[in-house]
Amino acid sequence: MRSILLVQVDEKTQQTLKEALSSPEEFELLRCMAEEAEAKVMERKPDVVFLNISKPEVTRLHLLQTLRRQAPGVPVIVIADGVSTSLAIKAMKEGAFDYVIKPLEVGQLRALLSRLTRMQQKMPSRMPSQWEEEEEEIVFVGAHPEMLEIYKLIGRVAPSSVPVLIQGESGTGKELVAHEIHRHSDRSKEKFLAVNCAAIPETLLESELFGHEAGAFTGATGRRKGKFEQADGGTIFLDEVADMSATTQSKVLRVLEQHEFERLGGTETIGVDIRVLAATNRSLVKCMQEGEFRVDLFYRLRGAFICLPPLRNRGDDIRLLAEHFVHRFAQEVGKKINGLHPKTIEKMRAYSWPGNIRELRNVIHTAVVFCHGEVLLPEHIVLEEQAINLDEVEDDCQQVFIRALEPLFDKFRDSGRGHLYHQMTSALERVLIQMTMTRMNNNQVKAAEFLGISRNTLRDRLKKYDL
Repeated sequence: MRSILLVQVDEKTQQTLKEALSSPEEFELLRCMAEEAEAKVMERKPDVVFLNISKPEVTRLHLLQTLRRQAPGVPVIVIADGVSTSLAIKAMKEGAFDYVIKPLEVGQLRALLSRLTRMQQKMPSRMPSQWEEEEEEIVFVGAHPEMLEIYKLIGRVAPSSVPVLIQGESGTGKELVAHEIHRHSDRSKEKFLAVNCAAIPETLLESELFGHEAGAFTGATGRRKGKFEQADGGTIFLDEVADMSATTQSKVLRVLEQHEFERLGGTETIGVDIRVLAATNRSLVKCMQEGEFRVDLFYRLRGAFICLPPLRNRGDDIRLLAEHFVHRFAQEVGKKINGLHPKTIEKMRAYSWPGNIRELRNVIHTAVVFCHGEVLLPEHIVLEEQAINLDEVEDDCQQVFIRALEPLFDKFRDSGRGHLYHQMTSALERVLIQMTMTRMNNNQVKAAEFLGISRNTLRDRLKKYDL
């Protein structure tokens, strides 16, 4: 007979588990308190342990560590009273088979038990040298199921040195995920360095990553260590990795494969022990299809993959995040704001949040500054709600082009000159790019995003038109 040990599990959860068992008579359900669990596991050797963890969490997490150390072949499923980012990550890092939250459902438990029975190889345990009992700052806010899976995935991948590719729209928290992976890894006491590949000019990015020797290029007056060398033993985070040039991509690939590189202008080979985390808001698959990103580098970076959902798809997380920011910013400015009016929440839920969490944070910050009461009202929330009617824009553009081209068209026709298509499209493209670069203060990242083209394409056009 197979046995299931329930540690500190309430009767309602036990009854749900009974209903989930396809053949209850084949299982023996054992119950015990937390202080008895260690002895009970060694005595009865259960097939699976359900461990209920509620605040304070530290003691029961110690128990999870002990159970995984003494019985590494026994899967432990952690049951929590509610979503806790820190607990989810720590539980998975310590080797829990899964992390579930109350109230549990029959279908959910059946799927979990089915996965248990199919499991042929148990997850390896990982025991830290010591446990930090101080309360850690909560860096993630949200209880959406997709986010819960991401918390668990962070806990699974953090202890290893496997590269992780993080994908998501701008403002979804990709760097925050990278920080959490590093913070829960064996490298947590070493450096975490972030490099935004889109914010650094192409000519300087290689120097930023690999460093340079004196005289390597104009202005290089001395030796400089790059980020890879500075982060030796720790973690480097390459944000917007899709914006790296082909040359830089090949050099990063070498670091991933051989753990070595040379500074610009140097001949000394420098070895590094480093973990690489990368992020992008673009589809690298599409970039590979267009020849803008190396296939071999993609598979090197994608040791593990985390895809962050946009804020508009996270349901009630919008309210939870807004309340978190209200509390934070109200403390900063010394105001007493107790919460958000229901109409305010409705307004925020109806908005698409193209800037995701970063936009929400800024909107709430402004709202708190201008709020004079104890509740955030709808009028305090200023959103970019002026939706653009694309059909009207297209009609307007056509009328503008017709008025501009009619006299030119007649001149070209009367003169018998050809090449009208090439001349007009090139002129329009040049003016459009020049105007965009001026309006975006020569920021290539913002200009490419506004135009809807890749940064590499923009670079080609700038070179072509000598802009």
